[in-house]
Amino acid sequence: MRSTSAAYDGPDMKGTGIFFDGLTSARRAVTVDLRTEAIVVRDVAEGDQFARWPYDELDQLAAPEGVLRIARSGIKQLARLEVRDPALAAAIGAASIPVDRSRATEHRGRLKIVAWTCAAAVSLVLAAVFAVPLLAEHVVPLIPLRVERALGEAVNVQVRTMLDTKNDGGAFTCGASESETAGAAALDRLVHKLEAAAGLPIPLTAVAVRRSESNAITLPGGHIYVFEGLIDNAETADELAGVIAHEIGHVAHRDGTRSLLQSAGLSFLFGMMLGDFVGGGAVVIGARTLLQSSYSRDVEAAADRYGVALMGKVGGDQRALGTMLTRIGGTDHPGMRVLLDHPDTEARVAAINAAATSTSSTPLLEASEWAALKRICAGR
Repeated sequence: MRSTSAAYDGPDMKGTGIFFDGLTSARRAVTVDLRTEAIVVRDVAEGDQFARWPYDELDQLAAPEGVLRIARSGIKQLARLEVRDPALAAAIGAASIPVDRSRATEHRGRLKIVAWTCAAAVSLVLAAVFAVPLLAEHVVPLIPLRVERALGEAVNVQVRTMLDTKNDGGAFTCGASESETAGAAALDRLVHKLEAAAGLPIPLTAVAVRRSESNAITLPGGHIYVFEGLIDNAETADELAGVIAHEIGHVAHRDGTRSLLQSAGLSFLFGMMLGDFVGGGAVVIGARTLLQSSYSRDVEAAADRYGVALMGKVGGDQRALGTMLTRIGGTDHPGMRVLLDHPDTEARVAAINAAATSTSSTPLLEASEWAALKRICAGR
């Protein structure tokens, strides 16, 4: 707290110092004259008065050890005085209560910086937890499909690398060898039926890959991975189609893009504005998120309903998805988790059966086609 009684009552004292006027970078050698109510700063050579600062209006500034650096408080001009004479500095400190030789003012300034830094960090965390997911909900519908497709291509490169743990390269995708081409054609036929009925504005790219889990995952831009383990566990083409129809539901609802924005946040938003998804680690973070996290139950339920309706459009078994989920109950797949736990599986299957509007169906593939599809990954 400032005191209006601050004054110098000692013997006449003068000394030297360095003065900065706050307007230029010039250093001026000055004499410092301690008067009764104020210090007077004059040019050493010319004797011109540069400043007259009352003792009760002085503030100490941060300075190296052995230097007293002071300025007049409440003045926008950044003029300051540096005193290196210990006796003169002590006299100024004694006359001017505001001059804090303990450096408490400097310490308080540092505490303020720490406090503001912590507040900024908390703000960033709150934005990541609440603002970014909310922003993603509103931004995703506005993203052009060509941008989403480009995003999907970038993420697909990373996801494929992460899934191909054996470094099979081109052999990681099933259907390339001579004994597998018929199976690849059958998968294409099955996906084409579903795609035509869905009428999506974005093309689908579905491939079977050599992974033993009973899973399928969807990436932004219509990329669908069907795992070998899922094909092995499916007993009918409709069961496999039911799972793929569910994944197409994620494509239609743009769930993959929304999940990426929520996980990698502003990095992807800036990438979309700039049209560059390759730079930085946002794509890697997003790809890892897709493989390690899961959708909410509401999102999965919406994809279930979409899949049931799509199976009805192609004349398939609308309950096949529920049958498949029951068989592989308790299985988690990297990324979009088909199942969370067994009780939830029962609830999902009940909802799927309730949503089914038809009890009759026609097999979506001929027996020979389904047999070929079952062998799509058998070439090695």
